[in-house]
Amino acid sequence: MKRAQRACFITQTLTEDPNRDYPLAFFAEKLGCAKSSVSEDLQIVRQSVEAAGLGYVETTAGARGGVRYVPYISKEVASPQLVKYGEMLAQPDRMIGSGFIYTTDLMSDPGFVTLSARVFARRFAAVEADMVVTVETKGIGVAMMTARLLNMPLVIIRREAKVSDGSTISINYFSGSADRIQKMSLSKRAIKPGSRAIIIDDFMRGGGSVKGMQDMLAEFDSKTVGVGVVIVAGKDEQKKIGSYFPIFLYNDAGAACRVSVNPELVV
Repeated sequence: MKRAQRACFITQTLTEDPNRDYPLAFFAEKLGCAKSSVSEDLQIVRQSVEAAGLGYVETTAGARGGVRYVPYISKEVASPQLVKYGEMLAQPDRMIGSGFIYTTDLMSDPGFVTLSARVFARRFAAVEADMVVTVETKGIGVAMMTARLLNMPLVIIRREAKVSDGSTISINYFSGSADRIQKMSLSKRAIKPGSRAIIIDDFMRGGGSVKGMQDMLAEFDSKTVGVGVVIVAGKDEQKKIGSYFPIFLYNDAGAACRVSVNPELVV
C-alpha cells in the first residue's frame, strides 16, 4: 500500500474500536512495513483526526509502544448539530402534556444517538469508570454507543426481573414524574463490587429513575462517578439528585415551553 492507503487503513481500524490499544507491530504486520513507517503514517492520521475535531490519537513510547483513538467532539463540530436537533425537539407537536415530550423517533435515530454519545464520551473521558449503566428502554441506544466509545461494558437495569437473569437484586424507588412507587432489578452477576459507573438516561424530570439506579449501584458497593441525561425537564431544585450533565434543557413552564441546548456545549 501507498502511504495514503496505509493511513486510511489505520484510521478505520482505530476509529472502529475506540479507546483500545493497538501495538505498532499489529499495523506493521498487517501492512507489511516497518514500525518506523507506521509511526510516520500515524502522524498523518493524528493530524487529520484532530483537524476534523472528532478526537485525538494517543501513542505510548517504548518497545511495547501502542496507539489508541480517543473520541472527542469539539464545540465547533457539535454546536450546529445540537442546535438542529434542539429545533426538532422544540416543535409544538412534540409536547404531549404532563411535562413530557415525544422523543421515541430521535432516541432511535443513529445520528442523534451517536452525537449524544460523543458528547457524553467527551464529558466523562477522565472519570476512570469501569462501566456504563442505564435502565430499559429508550436510553439503551445512547448508553450503548457511549459505552462503545469509552470501551466499557454496558449494564442494563430491568424494570422486571427475568428468569434468564438468575439471582437478582430488586429495589423499589419513587418515580417523581409518575408520582408512584416503581421497581427495578439487576442480576447479581452484572456488577463487580467496588466498580465505578457512569449512568446514562434519556429523559429526566424528577430524577427518580436516576436516583433508583444510584441506589441499585450502592447495593453492589459500586460508586456513581458521572450522570449524563439527554433531556432534562424542570428546575434543578425539583430533582432528587444533585449532580448531572444534560445535553438539552426542556422548559415546560406553561405556555413558555421550549427546548434549548446546554450552554456549555454551544460556541
